[in-house]
Amino acid sequence: MKLALQSFDSGSAAKNFGENPHARWYKNGIDVRDVTGNFAVQRLAQPVFRPTVPPSPLRVDPRDEMFAIGSCFARGIELAMVQRGFAVPSYADEFDAFEVANDQVTGRGFTNKYTTFAIENEIRWAIDPAAPFPVESLVDLPDGTTIDPHTNPTLKWVDRATTLERRSIIADVYARLRRTRIVVMTLGLVETWFDEWAGCYLNMTPIAIMREMHPDRYRFEVTSFDQNAAALERAVSTLNAHGHPDVQMIVTVSPVPLMATFSDRDVVLANAYSKSLLRTVAEEAAAAHENVHYFPSYEIVTQSHRDLAWGEDGRHVRDEVVADIMSLFVATFVAGTSDES
Repeated sequence: MKLALQSFDSGSAAKNFGENPHARWYKNGIDVRDVTGNFAVQRLAQPVFRPTVPPSPLRVDPRDEMFAIGSCFARGIELAMVQRGFAVPSYADEFDAFEVANDQVTGRGFTNKYTTFAIENEIRWAIDPAAPFPVESLVDLPDGTTIDPHTNPTLKWVDRATTLERRSIIADVYARLRRTRIVVMTLGLVETWFDEWAGCYLNMTPIAIMREMHPDRYRFEVTSFDQNAAALERAVSTLNAHGHPDVQMIVTVSPVPLMATFSDRDVVLANAYSKSLLRTVAEEAAAAHENVHYFPSYEIVTQSHRDLAWGEDGRHVRDEVVADIMSLFVATFVAGTSDES
């Protein structure tokens, strides 16, 4: 039988309840408008929610390199750490030469890995000698261009030789995971597409011409808890086996919701399923591994005032809130700092 995520005897549980100032959501007679109070209903009235984070055994030296991998929220973490003076090898100048599809997107967006499976794939292909990149997953189009479905359409599709050159550059950047002590993984969503021919999950939705050329090749899946937990476990195991000898992984869930769903559900319900599942996957991975640590960026954004947390599109997190998240991140993990807010 699987053990509980946490287990306390009755005395310890009572002690937790008595000593934890943030154990209660509400109590009769409190002033719910007092945002300085300890009850959740009071703290959630603050413009930007700041959760209590237990002391972390992980201490990051400012000289440590940090690699961010995951959905678009990982790019926000990446940039924030670069601005704070950290060495972030995932923020690679090599990507600047890649040609974007239009001037409305940024070049670095193509590095986004939206699913647990895409994160696992790039880690294994880069640092596990027994896991070569599946060249058969590339798609050659009639116009002479080739699609790498493990990036995304922020890049212009180019000829096969240039596509393979790009893939080599991507592999070289991700190979830096072998030397990087701190790896931040942001889990994005559970809806994904599987390539039946190549036997692997993609990082993008197959565009119309891909589905027209190969109508039986791609299968859409709303993946389960077990599938995602296993994929994250494989990613963790790969980093433990082939990464830095003291690799430390910080796992969080991207608050950025689904743009759309290919299921038959309301997108709001599909997003709730996706995020709640990944939140549980992250928690269980942290409980199972001493070198995996959970950080609550998802809770900070989703429990803050909506008009302050989100940009005009209602999906992307405002820079000011990302900065607040990174302030707590640094206070939680970085040696020689404290929570000053």
